[in-house]
Amino acid sequence: MQSSLIGKVEKSKVYARERHRMQINDLQVAFHGENSDHSVSLKDGKWSCNCDFFAAWDVCSHTMALERVLEGMVPTQPIPVPAAV
Repeated sequence: MQSSLIGKVEKSKVYARERHRMQINDLQVAFHGENSDHSVSLKDGKWSCNCDFFAAWDVCSHTMALERVLEGMVPTQPIPVPAAV
């Protein structure tokens, strides 16, 4: 392997460990859930998912899972607290 390519491979390893260098702005993910597939997206810092739970709560297991996988590179959504009755 050429030395210039070896240098780039090594630099990529350093970058991969330094997640603070990365910020994902827009993202589209096909999420294969237990019951069905879902379309999850991040646009302009806001999550979206086509599952029924997200429609009611603006957060779901799919968006929360992606927040964990991409920790530090995507915004986190606050978990909603139900209003007291």
